[in-house]
Amino acid sequence: MRKSRSGLNQSLVRQETIAGYLFLLPSLFFFLVFVVYPMFMCIYTSFFDSNMGKNTVDTFIGFGNYKELFQDKIFLGALRNTVVIVVVAVPTVCAFSLWVASAITDMKPVLTSAFRVIFYLPVVTGSVAVTVVWKWMYNNYYGIFNYLLKSAGVIDKNINWLGDARYALWCIILILFTTSVGQPIVLYVSALGNVDQSLVEAAEVDGATPMQVFWKIKWPQIMPTTLYIVVITTINSFQCFALIQLLTSGGPNHSTDTVMYYIYYTAFKLYRYGYGNAMGVVLMLIIALLSAVQFKLGQSQD
Repeated sequence: MRKSRSGLNQSLVRQETIAGYLFLLPSLFFFLVFVVYPMFMCIYTSFFDSNMGKNTVDTFIGFGNYKELFQDKIFLGALRNTVVIVVVAVPTVCAFSLWVASAITDMKPVLTSAFRVIFYLPVVTGSVAVTVVWKWMYNNYYGIFNYLLKSAGVIDKNINWLGDARYALWCIILILFTTSVGQPIVLYVSALGNVDQSLVEAAEVDGATPMQVFWKIKWPQIMPTTLYIVVITTINSFQCFALIQLLTSGGPNHSTDTVMYYIYYTAFKLYRYGYGNAMGVVLMLIIALLSAVQFKLGQSQD
């Protein structure tokens, strides 16, 4: 009797396992076909002088693309611009999101929800629609920025925001900032709402200041959320592409090139797929290294 029950249990477990893998199969298929295989082909073709059969047969050149990469002034400039975007955007997005979340968490639920919707709207709005609005605001003839600055007497003549190398990259960073704070604010509001209030009340009773309560009690408890936000914001900043393509196309004079845009330009405009894939591999390694460092630092704070 026990053996028959044991055999029945094993049969049920086997059936559930098979059913689980069958449900997993479609997602696994798409993951292998559209993620793993392209990654493998990206790494593989980075060792070839490849134009995907447009003119000549692919030629194996080993690390030739990588050697050329670090002698390419345009790529190095694009890498520098990307690093500037990351260094500026990531800390400001995280700090501003935490500040806003801290300010709206203790409000009435209706107000908290309203603010979350307002800040999250740019995230769910199409990038093309957002870009059109910002392009109008930056317009050097009738844009709102020039109008306000001239009305306030700050400037005498209109500024070509997106056509001047001194301002173009910072204009891109400002747009990226406004479209990146929505999700972190929502996550921080949720994390702050889950802070153990008994510890907060005990600290307040003991005479702790609001700043001490935040750093000693709230900050350690929201550290996992902060780590997630930092990693995701870093990756998104490194992959800045749509704004560049729609607003400046890397100009003026490559001053707003990013690595992602230069990959697109090299692979799909110049048809140098092997060279573009080499850039993709380098970008992947940089993001993986930074993410590993961020996880290590985040774990050390626990």
